[in-house]
Amino acid sequence: MKKLIAAVVLAGAALLATPAVANAAGYTPDSDVSVSGTAVAGGTAAVSFTPGAFQDNETVNVQVTGAGAVTLGALPTTTVSKTYTAASDGSLVVKVTFPQGASGTYNLTATGATSGVVGFAAFTVAPADAAAVPAAGAGNGTDGTLAFTGSTVSALALWVAGGAVVLGGGLLLVRGSVRRQRESV
Repeated sequence: MKKLIAAVVLAGAALLATPAVANAAGYTPDSDVSVSGTAVAGGTAAVSFTPGAFQDNETVNVQVTGAGAVTLGALPTTTVSKTYTAASDGSLVVKVTFPQGASGTYNLTATGATSGVVGFAAFTVAPADAAAVPAAGAGNGTDGTLAFTGSTVSALALWVAGGAVVLGGGLLLVRGSVRRQRESV
C-alpha cells in the first residue's frame, strides 16, 4: 500500500510540475494583441502589439506557420521567421501577406529576444473566391463582431482547484488504508 501511495504522490507531482515549464515564459495578454486587415488568400493582415508588450527597442523574433506559404519578407514558405525591432514604447506591428492559394489556419508567434515575452495571433484564411472574413477581434457580438467567449478564470485558480483534487484523492487513499489496518487488528 505504501508503494501505491508513493506512486500516486509521484504521479501527482509530475502532473503538476510539467506545465510549470510552459508557465515560465511571459505571455502577452490577448488584450495586447490585435489583428486588422483581411485574412483571405492574397490579402494582408496586420498584427499589432500594444505599447509595453515588449521591452523598448527589443529584438523580436517572429515566426508564422500554416498550411501554405506566407510572406513576411521576400521568401514565401510554410514556416517563415523574421526578426523585427519593437518601437521605443515596446509596441510592434507585423504585416503578414497570404499567398493567392492560401487557405486554412496560420499561427504567428512573436518572442522577445531579451524579455522572453511571447505573443500569439491566429488566422483562419478563407480561399480568395470565398466571401471576405473579418479579422478576429475582441467584440461583444452586438455590432456584428465575434463575441468574446474566452475564460476569465485565472491560471492560479485552476492550479488551486487541481491541487485540491489531488490532495482530496490522497486523503481518500490514506483514510482507506488506515481503515483497512484498523479492521485487520
